[in-house]
Amino acid sequence: MAELSAALTGWPRPSMEGRSALPRLGSFLNLNAILSQARIGILHRDLDRRVLIVNDYYCELIGLTVDELDGIPMESFTHPDDREESTALYRAHLATGEPFCVEKRYVRPDGSTVWVSVDVSYVRNDQGEITSTITVAQDIGKRRAAELELRENEEHYRHTVELAPQIAWTASPNGLIEEVSPRWADATGGDPAMAVGVGWIDRLHPEDIQPTLDAWGGALDTGDPVDVEYRLRTSAGHYRWFRARATARRDDDGAIVRWYGTLEDTHDRKLAEEAVRESEQRFRLAAQAAGLGVWDYDAVRDRREWSRELKTIFGMPENTPPDLATAMDLIIPEDRHLLEELVQAVEEGDGSRRFDATIRIHRADTNALRWLRTDGWRIEAPSGRLDRILVTVRDVTEERTAEERIRWTATHDTLTGLPNRASFTDQLDMAIGMAHGSDASLALVLFDVDHLKSTNDTIGHDAGDLLLCTFAQRLREALPKGSTLGRLGGDEFAALIHVPDEAETIESITAALKALHDPFTHDGHTLDCAATAGVSLFPRNGGSATDLLKAADMALYAGKASARGGLSVFRSEMRAELQRRSSMLGLARVVVRENRIIPHYQPKVSLADGRITGFEALLRWRHDIKGIQPPATIAAAFEDFDLAMQMGERMLEHIARDMRSWLDRGIDFGRIAINLSPAEVRHDNLVPRIMDKLTHSGIPPECVELEVTETIFLGRGAHDVGSMLEAFHRQGIRVALDDFGTGYASLTHLQAFPVDVIKIDRSFVSNLQPGSGDAAIVDAVVGLGKRLGMTVVAEGIETQEQAAYLLEQGCDFGQGYFFGKAVTAEEAEAMLRAQEAKR
Repeated sequence: MAELSAALTGWPRPSMEGRSALPRLGSFLNLNAILSQARIGILHRDLDRRVLIVNDYYCELIGLTVDELDGIPMESFTHPDDREESTALYRAHLATGEPFCVEKRYVRPDGSTVWVSVDVSYVRNDQGEITSTITVAQDIGKRRAAELELRENEEHYRHTVELAPQIAWTASPNGLIEEVSPRWADATGGDPAMAVGVGWIDRLHPEDIQPTLDAWGGALDTGDPVDVEYRLRTSAGHYRWFRARATARRDDDGAIVRWYGTLEDTHDRKLAEEAVRESEQRFRLAAQAAGLGVWDYDAVRDRREWSRELKTIFGMPENTPPDLATAMDLIIPEDRHLLEELVQAVEEGDGSRRFDATIRIHRADTNALRWLRTDGWRIEAPSGRLDRILVTVRDVTEERTAEERIRWTATHDTLTGLPNRASFTDQLDMAIGMAHGSDASLALVLFDVDHLKSTNDTIGHDAGDLLLCTFAQRLREALPKGSTLGRLGGDEFAALIHVPDEAETIESITAALKALHDPFTHDGHTLDCAATAGVSLFPRNGGSATDLLKAADMALYAGKASARGGLSVFRSEMRAELQRRSSMLGLARVVVRENRIIPHYQPKVSLADGRITGFEALLRWRHDIKGIQPPATIAAAFEDFDLAMQMGERMLEHIARDMRSWLDRGIDFGRIAINLSPAEVRHDNLVPRIMDKLTHSGIPPECVELEVTETIFLGRGAHDVGSMLEAFHRQGIRVALDDFGTGYASLTHLQAFPVDVIKIDRSFVSNLQPGSGDAAIVDAVVGLGKRLGMTVVAEGIETQEQAAYLLEQGCDFGQGYFFGKAVTAEEAEAMLRAQEAKR
């Protein structure tokens, strides 16, 4: 373009004056015709910006006509970013007359831009003065785009190489390193140039030189890809593990042109793998110590391994093949399908990374049925690929048996094997629900064993227990088939009988009572199972379990009042019993109104050292004449929502006052356990009421423990109860489950609700003997509490032997007459001061 600009410099603007100009004009017109067809823009203007010559292509480049171009400055259609440089060049060269070239952008009236290469030349007159300029512009948009794409590709490659975690390198066909990316310096601290040729070998760990060269040499001989790991020395003098991989690029004839490779820092992975191996070894040792069997599937090496303990658990010979199918053959069919699905889900990695299941097997050696707890894990490589599956197996047969025993105990009386009160009431509710809307009739019978107390007192509890068991057995045999039996507690039993005919049903109950009277002997003593019975009928005497139980209880009470050993059917006049209950409620209202409640405190003792660690607050009340009275004298009040709340409020006030007094005098009383009645638990504002009282009294929540019985968990309000207990738990107040094992579905409650303390009911402690059924229950409860991380407290301890046995089994704390009865706050303080004085 510079030559074209120079050629145009000698061509003046056309003039029609004089014939002598005609030959030159003809030549000019020929040139102009040529230039108008050229794909190069040409503009010839004088210093006043008047157009002397311009071709169509230049006008196309800038988007202006000749008239629009005439007289306007070049800056008006130069891109703003290029204007300063372009103007400066023009002015500088105008002073010297030297031509110049610049690349810049023209801006068209529609806003579009075009990259151009511009050559500018200056035209002088005969006197040597510059009179005009010639601009030759060429569209370089495609070249600029190609150059930009090339730069971007180069930048992309550079960033890819520099930012990639691997070190890129190339080698000649004979294996000499030609190029190493700058990441070599980051990884080793050395200059990449020092790695060229065979320089990289100087940094190899001495133990890795020969294996590495052998692998590299083998690849050079065969042309196969190479993959080798070795250690390189860093500038700090330490060695790090690296993984080198390379593949050859070949020409059309198959000859190797160049090797392309990467070097990846695998040091951290190597250390992690070593840590995993050490962890696995520790795990195996721990599993062996814990009696766990281990099945290990290495997916990378397709290798399976059984531990010796696992073969022992399955009863397999030492040479048993370690495949999963061998174990599956021993699993009972209904559990086998479940385990296969769980293992498959973990193996396929469809969102499952672990599983746990309890399965049953028949041992290979004895065919004995055993319960096994299995836990499986999917272990993945960093890429997410399956690395291995690890399964631990533990024989939980004994635990399962104990748990089933506890579950059974939760719904049954352990002595007679009959359903307990909660379970029987549940079955009664179900039977009434099924009978509603039909013509079915039901008879609820309550039995009271007449001579149980006297038998216990005169002959002993062994005889009393035998009496109860014999009574239960005879009752099963004497009542109509299909009857539902239960022991409600103490000497009280119940039966639910479907009534096809009322007269026949009453007759069968009467006959059963007579059969119970037959005497039997025990250690030379004559015993009989005589009992008194009260009957209520559905739907005549009530439409709910509560109504029928009340009616039957009133009938029983009436029968015992008139003559023991007989049968009494509920009659409406028996409702006089309600008057007695009403009297109790009236007395309770007086107790509340006149603030006669006085809490007593029974010490809770550490079985390990005998120290008092806290107290259980028990309700007592003051009678003007009879003195201190137990809560049983106003028991009906605890079933009344409002009265129960009021008594609870009074108790809380007194307990808070006593605790504040002890704190003020620096007495460490541990925790005070406060019993919550079912009515209190159902109250909406129980949490703020108790927390406000503690806050107002300045009592830390950690000093308080709330005791509840399992009855609060029954019914539709169980979810709200759980939320309420959780709220206390968050505040730092511990929750204790009282009378554990005597209620309904105890294990469910331990799982579903925030329980910190299990209190073993006194019924399991009173006759505690090593090897007895009660001892088995106590052992299971203590073990269960420990595994769940709960504190275990035994109630009703009366002998040194009981305390020693409980301590041996791992029970934490105890309370009962052996340690002390419930005492006043002053007496409790004296006990604490005496204990402190002995330290």
